[in-house]
Amino acid sequence: MLPSILPFRGEAQETIPVKSVRFIGMDAPKTVEQMAAPYSAAKFEVTYADGTKKTFPLSYKLLYKTNDALANKNGQKFPIGTPLDANGNPMKDKSKDGLDVYYISDAPDANSLLQPIDGQLYLVTHQEYTSMDAAGKDAWRRVPASINLARLEQNMQTGELRVVTVDKINTADANGIWVPCNGSLSPWNTHLSSEEYEPDARQVELERKLDAQAKQVRIDKGEFDKTNTFSFARLYYGDETKANPYLYGYIPEVTVYPDGSTKVVKHYSTGRKSNEIMVMMPDNRTAYFGDDGDYTTLFMYVADNEKDLSAGTLYAARYHQTSAENGGQGTLEWIKLGHATDAEVEEMAKKYSFSDIFETSAGPKEGFTAIKQYSALNSDSGAVEYLKVKPGMEKAAAFLESRRYAALLGATSEFNKMEGVAVNPKDKKVYVALSDVSKGMEKNEKDPVDHIQVAKNKAGGVYELALAGGQKDKTGDPISSAYVATSMKALLLGEPLKEGDAYGNTANPDKIANPDNLSYSEAMNTLFIGEDSGMHTNNYVWAYHLSTKELSRILSIPAGAEATGLQAVDNRNGFSYVMSNFQHPGDGVAGRKITAVDPAALVKALEQSPFGIMKAGGVGYLQGVTLAALEKDANQPVQTIPPVTHPPINVPPVTQPFKPNPPLTSTPAKKVVEYVVKPGDVLWKIGRKYGVDWHVIAEYNHLKNPHLILVGQKLLIPLN
Repeated sequence: MLPSILPFRGEAQETIPVKSVRFIGMDAPKTVEQMAAPYSAAKFEVTYADGTKKTFPLSYKLLYKTNDALANKNGQKFPIGTPLDANGNPMKDKSKDGLDVYYISDAPDANSLLQPIDGQLYLVTHQEYTSMDAAGKDAWRRVPASINLARLEQNMQTGELRVVTVDKINTADANGIWVPCNGSLSPWNTHLSSEEYEPDARQVELERKLDAQAKQVRIDKGEFDKTNTFSFARLYYGDETKANPYLYGYIPEVTVYPDGSTKVVKHYSTGRKSNEIMVMMPDNRTAYFGDDGDYTTLFMYVADNEKDLSAGTLYAARYHQTSAENGGQGTLEWIKLGHATDAEVEEMAKKYSFSDIFETSAGPKEGFTAIKQYSALNSDSGAVEYLKVKPGMEKAAAFLESRRYAALLGATSEFNKMEGVAVNPKDKKVYVALSDVSKGMEKNEKDPVDHIQVAKNKAGGVYELALAGGQKDKTGDPISSAYVATSMKALLLGEPLKEGDAYGNTANPDKIANPDNLSYSEAMNTLFIGEDSGMHTNNYVWAYHLSTKELSRILSIPAGAEATGLQAVDNRNGFSYVMSNFQHPGDGVAGRKITAVDPAALVKALEQSPFGIMKAGGVGYLQGVTLAALEKDANQPVQTIPPVTHPPINVPPVTQPFKPNPPLTSTPAKKVVEYVVKPGDVLWKIGRKYGVDWHVIAEYNHLKNPHLILVGQKLLIPLN
């Protein structure tokens, strides 16, 4: 919900239920000043059962910039967007002679605003990549990435968040991290990271086998290290011979402990692919992924045990098209790829190369299957490959080459730019963003298979997947999940323009374009959509109400930037937020055909902004309305929207020895006060009064039903 502009209000004495909520959208930016800045002019409207309404203006709050010197190593401050090497040292950028500077990411991405841990709020944020080095050369994927952990202070009257400290999360125990794009918050309060655009192991093996002369020829032509795997290893380990593509392309899980220390575990059993995001279903076992890139696949993972991603079964979808109209729709059939544990897959990753797993042919040949999939599109092998799995290597193929193996078994590998994923538990729906409906999704008889045949739409769309239980896989074996996607159809589509408008837009600015991040709010029945669009000069965050079908623009970010880190947070100590970052501001703006404003003035404004052009990204949020701010005055403040209920948060115990990062701060001893329940009390209001999350109070008092407290009951309130 949105900005907490009202002061703290007293306890409710009568109730008037909230009937509905909606967003009142803002206009697209019109001036240079608006186009160069992140801002919101949208509003949040509440309608009560008696017909009265209230509106609250939204505002964008910046927490930090990626070039802020907030990180600390042995007393030396450095930019929080700087990645760490395998030894935990901030990486120096030595690309330009005479400069002694750090690499700085301008690309913050995923946010997980965790449920309070012992009353403390933490925010996990990805630094996806670095756009350029100091010499002005492309650094995408060549420079390792990183993850930040911010400790936040929350104003208990307004809900406003403030950064106390930000530190780097050391990912060395997980062999570093590769292009962490979007991410999600697990139901058990851990951050599920990602590794996007997995490096092509076939290409890496080919380049590794080059003799010195052939390698130098390629280097001179700029054709060596097409996957950037050797550069990554050289910067991360200080040794390019340690380059191993099979260690990247999975789901790392970040656990944050009460003292601020962290543990990172990479879940190899989730399969290797271009992981945009992994999102858990309500059963705490089933998950869906965004497989970003051209010619990709829809995957489903079912863990063996709840809240434990160390072992499970991986499936890939075969799409059966039933209609090509309005973005297309079809049914989904699931193909089992295999079952594995993290330990099994990690061992295989360190042991095998591409040629250990597959036999290859230069052209059609009996016993070989033609496939086309993302990782090979720009490789020396060519976009169409002819492959055969070597005997006994099926499990290695399933988890080290998940998309290739899926295509060999008949799964669909034609999805294009599969990005964000969100789940609507009540309606049993999953939403998937396909940022660009083209290429493999168009009819093409020259492709090895042609499962998807829809009209080209470069502005992309959001698709809806229906979930059900009692399903079987292609071989007839039951799938152990009540959340199996059975069908897929377009929900929202962008609209390309025949000609660009005066602001440089080539897609309708009043509709979504190239949707990327998705996040669903159960409390508002609203799907939030963030854009990564070259078709909108300014990218937006949208709110789409699933009941009324109203689409509202609620945030505009600087021209040329991408909206990232989208997370709808229904309740943190009685406040709600829409987390949203932006990366690479100003990218490509100078080349746009803009006549509505002075394009030179726009470029100058971007250069002079606190972020510069592709110098820094921003981490922030649309500030949330307090639940009390939704009370209606009827002489006395009254009913609030009930908070979304969650089970008590228990930090998972450490199951193996690990070396945590140093804590951000020491945890102060608790002070406990006694509170006697009064008429009209509810647990979250009591928590708000003392600045303590109501989940913590419920757990501390061993309440079986935290929504049932009695007048006169004594509660112990643990205070930090």
